[in-house]
Amino acid sequence: MPLPSSPNEKQTFSWFFFGLMASVTFVGILSELVPSGILPQMTEGLGVEESDVGFMVGVYALASAIAAIPLVSATLAFNRKTLLMVLLVGFAASNVVVGLSSSYPVIIGARIVGGICAGVMWPMIAAYGTRLAPSNLHGKAITVIMSGNTLGISIGLPAMTAIGLAFGWRSVFLVLGAVVAVIAVLSYIYLPEVEGEKLNKSNSPLAVLKMRSMQLVLLLTFLSVAAHYGIYTYITLLVELIGFAGGIGVALLIFGIGSVISVVVSAKYIDAYLRPLIVSMLGVGGISMAMFLAFKGAIGVSHAAFFLWGLAFGPLVTMYQTAVTKQVDEARDIATSVQSSVFNLSIMVATWVGGMLLINFPDGGVKLVVVLSLVCFILAIVIAFLARRTLGPSSGLSTNP
Repeated sequence: MPLPSSPNEKQTFSWFFFGLMASVTFVGILSELVPSGILPQMTEGLGVEESDVGFMVGVYALASAIAAIPLVSATLAFNRKTLLMVLLVGFAASNVVVGLSSSYPVIIGARIVGGICAGVMWPMIAAYGTRLAPSNLHGKAITVIMSGNTLGISIGLPAMTAIGLAFGWRSVFLVLGAVVAVIAVLSYIYLPEVEGEKLNKSNSPLAVLKMRSMQLVLLLTFLSVAAHYGIYTYITLLVELIGFAGGIGVALLIFGIGSVISVVVSAKYIDAYLRPLIVSMLGVGGISMAMFLAFKGAIGVSHAAFFLWGLAFGPLVTMYQTAVTKQVDEARDIATSVQSSVFNLSIMVATWVGGMLLINFPDGGVKLVVVLSLVCFILAIVIAFLARRTLGPSSGLSTNP
């Protein structure tokens, strides 16, 4: 599976390369979200509040948001494979430290390290992948790579939650650290070398932020991520609130099935039908939130709501990273770093707001988080529906404002 030695040589779509990259995003999302699935166990084991465990997700996202733009810019000239190896080592170390430590401040420090690595990894891996794929299949390449995000949530998180319930919450982080180490070895052996590029005025973060089309994509990213992660961080509490039949394990399984289905479908249609895909997925997400509010834990209806929510969640990362690649050509690493910062900033804000609602409204905080998610979905639907030029097939590849 050789990499073309020049831009003029024909590139082929390598499922092996992109599948291996998908394993990186798989452990990346798990590293971020595993506290959500074992929230009660970590709360009891560490002697902290539920909002403190939620903060572990929020601080990870905040570190990612802060680190993405400056560190991606600083490492733009680095060999992509070498940089990936450094990031994987950071992920492994972060998870192992959390698994071994009993100190909340040390755990927060390790989460910050993991978040910094994630802040560089998410934009870098997408741009790395598009360098290995034909230009007309960039959306497909990103979909496959980011399918690790969906599989991590649909399969990995339930599996890690089960491990935590059976062997204790520490085992989750230790197992995850070992999995990251294996992926690092495989990536070192098989992934091709790709040189970085020089940072200049045309591909700087400021140039990207001046583009109106990018501003719209970033706004959509913020609203959509807040809509999903605001309540997903506290999904265990949502399950308890509505009295969901089957508990958190069944909820995550149904959510995951919906996510996998939507990723498979979006891989086929995302390059040609990006805007309809975004509008429809936002609509499905909004419907699921409305179902939780209207029917609570009604058997069958609540199960369908988790399925629809998973369906809407599946292509979340893929949709907006593909939208970014439609706006720029040279500055993909930088543009995706800006988008990644907004993505993670939105997680942090949504997690923080959700935590405040839980603290100040202990009896109805979770319900208010669902309402907040629904509002964000509605706003995003309106914006995406009107964004014909930005999200349509005619979007240009330019770094000019």
